[in-house]
Amino acid sequence: MQLQPGTIAPPFSLYNTQKEKVSLADYKGKTVLILFFPLAFTSVCTTELCGVRDNILSYNTFNAEVIGISVDSLYTLAKFKADNALNFPLLSDFNKETSRAYGSLYETWGFDMHGVSKRGAFVVDKDGILRYTEVLENAGNVPDFSKIETVISEL
Repeated sequence: MQLQPGTIAPPFSLYNTQKEKVSLADYKGKTVLILFFPLAFTSVCTTELCGVRDNILSYNTFNAEVIGISVDSLYTLAKFKADNALNFPLLSDFNKETSRAYGSLYETWGFDMHGVSKRGAFVVDKDGILRYTEVLENAGNVPDFSKIETVISEL
């Protein structure tokens, strides 16, 4: 089921790469861009997240926080974050509950892998309401970052 703008963002609590539990509630009062991505170290995921890293000032200008989420372990994500000097938190959805809650989960993906995050983007406003939702069926595509930036700039 695709989440729609105007609905409440599903809550979550996941571990980051520093082994700390992070909840969406921790960001109350802030705009948040949540990016789901299939797998660390794959070419499109690396390109997408490095592009966000390089463009982080445009999000910071509007007081928006960026969070990346995948089903990779927090150890894999820590290595991926360090290798690519990512300047925003990565959270492990190893149990796949958050990806499923956001409608961003492949039941079966390449190489018969089950339960891999779909590439998706969600903008959550300071009140916890979804203002932008995009889930891509084709993992080779990336979210429409120009639309995302427009939505964030208007909040």
